[in-house]
Amino acid sequence: MTRHWNGTALVFLVLAIAGLIGTWTYNIIAIVEQNDFLGDWFNNGPAVGSLTMDLLIMAVAACAFIVIEGRRLGMKHLWAYIVFSGLTAIAFTFPLFLANRERALERRRLEGQSTSEATGTVPA
Repeated sequence: MTRHWNGTALVFLVLAIAGLIGTWTYNIIAIVEQNDFLGDWFNNGPAVGSLTMDLLIMAVAACAFIVIEGRRLGMKHLWAYIVFSGLTAIAFTFPLFLANRERALERRRLEGQSTSEATGTVPA
């Protein structure tokens, strides 16, 4: 479980958990109070509209980054981050992707060291 978890990956993992807890705290309150969550979100004026647009653009950019960077690193199941962002929150799935991205980068770094040690070369 702890393979390839460096400090940066752990920070992103903590952010993912905070994003999940933070967003779902408000979702649960809305459900318990039987609020019209989407109605409340979209009908409260320009400030909420601004926040909505801000988050929407950020979410689209994050999804694009997940696909582009994930493919570059050869990561698997990239679709799951995007699907689960709609089921949980992008505040959870994007930092979770970043944590796993750090793990992939660390794995590459360690594999590069192993290869250079086996061949007696120094990594660039």
